Amino acid sequence: MRLTLPAALATTALTALPAFAVETSEVLGTYADIAEAKYEDSLIAARTLGDAVAALIEAPSAENLQAARTAWLAARVPYQQTEVYRFGNPIVDDWEGRVNAWPLDEGLIDYVDGAYGGPTDENELAALNVIANPTFTLSGIEIDASDITPALLQDTLHEVDGIEANVATGYHAIEFLLWGQDLNGHGDGAGDRPWTDYAEGDACTGGNCDRRADYLAAATQLLVSDLEWMAAQWAEGGAARAEVLADEGRGLSAILTGMGSLSYGEQAGERMRLGLMLNDPEEEHDCFSDNTHNSHYYDGLGIRNVYLGEYTRIDGSLVSGPSLADLVAEGNPALDSEMRQRLMETMMALGRIKTAAEAGFAYDEMLARGNEAGERLIMGGVDALIAQTRSIERIVAALDLGGIDFEGSDSLDDPSAVFQ
Repeated sequence: MRLTLPAALATTALTALPAFAVETSEVLGTYADIAEAKYEDSLIAARTLGDAVAALIEAPSAENLQAARTAWLAARVPYQQTEVYRFGNPIVDDWEGRVNAWPLDEGLIDYVDGAYGGPTDENELAALNVIANPTFTLSGIEIDASDITPALLQDTLHEVDGIEANVATGYHAIEFLLWGQDLNGHGDGAGDRPWTDYAEGDACTGGNCDRRADYLAAATQLLVSDLEWMAAQWAEGGAARAEVLADEGRGLSAILTGMGSLSYGEQAGERMRLGLMLNDPEEEHDCFSDNTHNSHYYDGLGIRNVYLGEYTRIDGSLVSGPSLADLVAEGNPALDSEMRQRLMETMMALGRIKTAAEAGFAYDEMLARGNEAGERLIMGGVDALIAQTRSIERIVAALDLGGIDFEGSDSLDDPSAVFQ
């Protein structure tokens, strides 16, 4: 479902902004520069993850497994800040499912607990277990998976049969291979895959340790190559940069579409409100690692740094320039102040979730039915994101950009449909 915003809001006394001292082309240039930096940082962090995975495979140990997990967590920080580039940029939105698809039927990839179940009417491949099966049949065709390669994952397995839950690639497939299932429900603790799932010979647990290592290596290599491709799209001469800069009105619409869609339907709705309505820990964005609090926080930060035109890179350097905030402030300082206030309130609300989780109150515990403290924390984030979206709507009207479609969510727009 989409939330369609009219060209002008009847409840908002705003007029189109006049000619600007801040050039729109400069604002779009900053937006593209920040995208390039974010995807470069995501690539750098993914390569570090690849090194840690290689070390784990070469010398399996508890220490090397923990190092790989730590590298995965670090890799999520810059990547989550890129998600504001989705929705408004088709190049990003068409590609994003390769690296961040979620949720997934993890039984497609590896062994799962007996309570997980087997094939379902919705997905007959939900428990395929590619790692345990060097050959299998898809749509009547026998597949040779004796060699687990990036091409096998991307071209044959990922979203096979058109089912989005058949996630074979990206951050969350790697997350599952590093942590395993989180079998704690609403209790404390993340997944606890033993390092011996990568051990050799008789020390191997879970079976097929060599193939599990091959899968992990292939998925990590594919993540790196996918991020290399996207970083190039935002570099000088890249297609994504060129598309944003080609038309100023469309470029501004892309910025605001990404901000509004991530704020409203994707984050407030699908990632937060829906999980709370269902009281389902499987609706956590980073459900194997219990890292969801950070995913939410850095999604919010990504929206903020696009509006303000500044991004702090993983090496501590700052990328900044003329911003959407500058553009809005020239014609309507009060609206800019309002937007800055909403961004601050959102980051405070998401920060409370992050602080509580880091102190031991995990996000899946917050989702438990009857947990009033958890519901207050999550709904604080939802409400702040919705309020933030309303300010984004007013900016759309003030800039006279015409109607923009923001992503919606049944959890916000039609809650009764969630349970049908």
